[in-house]
Amino acid sequence: MRWAGQQVDAETPGTLPGLGSIAGLVRSVTTPEFRGITFHEVLARSALNSVPGTSLPFNWTINPYRGCTHACRYCFARPSHRYLELDQGEDFDQQIIVKTNVVDVLRRELARPSWAGEQVALGTNTDPYQRAEGRYRLMPGIIEALAGSGTPLSVLTKGTLLRRDLALLESAASEVPVGIGISLALADEELRKLVEPGVPSVRGRLDLIRAVREAGLTCGVMVAPVLPWLTDSAEQLDALFGELAEAGASGVTTLVLHLRPGVKEWFMAWLAQERPDLVSRYESLYAHGVNAAPSYQNAFEAKVRPLLDKHGFGRSSRHRSDPMSPEDSTAARVRSPRRRNPVRHSRHPAPIPHTTPDVDQQTLF
Repeated sequence: MRWAGQQVDAETPGTLPGLGSIAGLVRSVTTPEFRGITFHEVLARSALNSVPGTSLPFNWTINPYRGCTHACRYCFARPSHRYLELDQGEDFDQQIIVKTNVVDVLRRELARPSWAGEQVALGTNTDPYQRAEGRYRLMPGIIEALAGSGTPLSVLTKGTLLRRDLALLESAASEVPVGIGISLALADEELRKLVEPGVPSVRGRLDLIRAVREAGLTCGVMVAPVLPWLTDSAEQLDALFGELAEAGASGVTTLVLHLRPGVKEWFMAWLAQERPDLVSRYESLYAHGVNAAPSYQNAFEAKVRPLLDKHGFGRSSRHRSDPMSPEDSTAARVRSPRRRNPVRHSRHPAPIPHTTPDVDQQTLF
């Protein structure tokens, strides 16, 4: 197993036998509270990851964890685990890499004169509020470090654990633009247990949206991925958008399932087990690439647009759909931080990242 760029030469007391010389690995931990999960604690040499030249609204990310106990069958980030010589299936769900020193490293990087205070996104690869965060509590230090340095931040999560840090995020929003996004792709709890077995309940995430809004923060929702013939009917989307509107979501973005190499095999194996009647339809739909066929995409767009409008999330309803609009903005009251070259930021909330960055870029990790 290789941990490129995170060399730690010394054997650390408490390290499991035979693992102490692996570059970057301090120890591997299992606990009864996380049955079947192994946490590999590493010392990272960097916290800020550069992602230049993408279509994303940010150039920097932080990923305190690699792998994810949400175990979503469709997760686009699964192939990233192969870089660690782990597989994209059960290893991705059960072998979790934890950058235990990420807060200290981040503070050093933010203090550099060269740091320009650009937006930093969390949740672009694996979820920063997955179950491991309950044990390691890395996010409070990350949020404090970013806000204290005058750096805008956005968080995209499925984890209701974010609720623990709402007061901290509210405080950060008085210093810098803060964007919060919740991923909630389906309203069927039984299907959720099959396709997202480690994700908090639908009701829990709807309650989280309410809590974020009650804290005075905007809260966009990523209805992503939409699963063809599983979660894409007009009736299903209408019901979900209605729930999101009632919960107070600031805006909604819908994305149809992508099936990248590595992800496709894992998802299709699940589909063959749970819905064998759909296998041939998916094979045809994704026969020519990672995206669904254009005919499906066009039909979906025509179907979803009036439903978004109906619930106040469409282009004609900017008060709800545009998280950058002044009407809905709980804008950060930006104060210049104590730094050599203070950066002037927009008073709008930081844009929420999409859930599909280019996982081929090793800088994401």
